[in-house]
Amino acid sequence: MSVSELAIVRLGVDVPYEQAWDLQRRIHARRAAGEMPDACMMLEHAPVYTAGRRTAAHERPSDGTPVIDVDRGGRITWHGPGQLVGYPIIRLGERLDVVAYVRLLEEVLIQVCSDFGVQARRVEGLSGVWAPGDASHGLPDRQVGAIGIRVTRGVTMHGYSLNCVNDPSWYNRIDPCGISGAGVSSLSAETGRRIVVDDVMPYAEKRLAEALGMQSFDLPEEDLFRR
Repeated sequence: MSVSELAIVRLGVDVPYEQAWDLQRRIHARRAAGEMPDACMMLEHAPVYTAGRRTAAHERPSDGTPVIDVDRGGRITWHGPGQLVGYPIIRLGERLDVVAYVRLLEEVLIQVCSDFGVQARRVEGLSGVWAPGDASHGLPDRQVGAIGIRVTRGVTMHGYSLNCVNDPSWYNRIDPCGISGAGVSSLSAETGRRIVVDDVMPYAEKRLAEALGMQSFDLPEEDLFRR
């Protein structure tokens, strides 16, 4: 049996959110039409707050900071420099439904964290993946990875973010993912050494391809619509 392909599209750093969202929609349309294989966009955004469909009014910044409302699930979050963002555009099917796909993304993030010595885990009732706290010392669990997706025409959009070396103060204006009082951390903060997005990206690409049972290949942005 042949192995399916996963196209990896690396967009670089400081990518404006609207630009990436437009490209997602274009790739999604081609994938839904069967004109290209499954793909995953990998990038670092320019600083931006985005609000999913479940975001409550009180979770938004109270100082007038702009927020982009998007059509993914989940609530409000931040993206920006030092954070790896992955947008898998994957056709689901009988083997992989929406719930199983979210669990798959969680497991991918847990494995990538483990690759760098961080023992992240799921927390029941909360989204994303977390570095465990210490209840006996009043230390909360700390979110290192967030997930928010949308599925339409059987194909996924949006995806995950993984904090690598980003400035945590960006989260001070919001309740990340609508979780009041939760901690936020990064691979660098958890390990005490500087871990940048370029260090993490190859591991994230490998772990996603493995989880999907696919063979990844690089697809430059300029070749996206030539296949």
